[in-house]
Amino acid sequence: MSSVRVLVGTKKGAFICTSDGQRRNWKIDGPHFGGWEIYHVKGSPVDPNRLYASQSSSWFGQVIQRSDDGGTTWAPVGNEFGYASMPGTHQWYDGTPHPWEFKRVWHFEPSLTDRDTVLAGVEDAALFKSTDGGTTWNEVAGLREHASGKDWMPGAGGMCLHTILLDPTNPNRMFVAISAAGSFRTDDGGATWKPINKGLISNFMPVPDAEVGHCVHRIAFHPSRPATLFMQKHWDVMRSDDAGDNWREVSGALPSDFGFPIAVHAHEPETIYVVPIKSDSEHYVPDGKLRVYRSRKGGEDWEALTNGLPQQDCYVNVLREAMAIDTLDDCGIYFGTTGGQVYVSPDSGDNWSAIGEHFPAVLSVEVQTLA
Repeated sequence: MSSVRVLVGTKKGAFICTSDGQRRNWKIDGPHFGGWEIYHVKGSPVDPNRLYASQSSSWFGQVIQRSDDGGTTWAPVGNEFGYASMPGTHQWYDGTPHPWEFKRVWHFEPSLTDRDTVLAGVEDAALFKSTDGGTTWNEVAGLREHASGKDWMPGAGGMCLHTILLDPTNPNRMFVAISAAGSFRTDDGGATWKPINKGLISNFMPVPDAEVGHCVHRIAFHPSRPATLFMQKHWDVMRSDDAGDNWREVSGALPSDFGFPIAVHAHEPETIYVVPIKSDSEHYVPDGKLRVYRSRKGGEDWEALTNGLPQQDCYVNVLREAMAIDTLDDCGIYFGTTGGQVYVSPDSGDNWSAIGEHFPAVLSVEVQTLA
């Protein structure tokens, strides 16, 4: 029987939660790196025992941790990203007269086909690649050198590259999202990049429909249909059916179209999930009710999923990296909250239960389906 491993990054360490395919009883291991902010933990789809963790501290800087035994043991790797840097150094120089500020790794995206290749999205927004398991890194420089780079700006959480999507049908195509610049696509393996933000409207900007400057919170697709993208934006849930060239709003009857995560069902490309929060200044769920919303029609309509979730006096948020989907036949949905709860639904969102309710504030949730 298949099992699952849930990787939880929190404000005070990482946790690894495991269960069998029923996803009812859980073993919780951790904290790993207790007391450190773990922005993201993600495993390789090629080797499920290869994990990467982003460990950061305002005092000691950024450390990348790697495990080759499923999280039992860890070792630091690749602290340099190709530039002279030591732990505690917060400005990494890229050879220009002005320092480019490096704060942390927001997101790891391991290769779909090669065990030792992994990408990293960082703050300030840039994309890095390692082909030796994170030991050495080189910048995918075409992105930050795009002509629009001068117009990128930080969102409330910083100017972070937080989303990387690899097209399983085209090894040269990749999508990234940056807060607050927007979404970008490469069709030539990262040499050149194209802003893909047409149709986005951001009323806080001087030019609401500008080519760049939009605060995109998350993008997602189904691997079988990588040209159909879904986006949770700083206000608005959006959809593109042409690989991001054009977007249209699909927020429908959501109680709020502000939120952070968005995810796609493992077996139903038109089924998507979001967690609305009240507003960009009130980062908690509307009406004190924790509700995941599901659309089975690609955003054309929405239903609230509440069974097993608190429906009164709840004021938590769910961050952009904190929702994940497993690939079991009965698709499982997972999310974590800033209140320290991690929930699972083993039946596509119909029923929910807590894996744990007393974690530190959750920054990221990823899941691995294991044979």
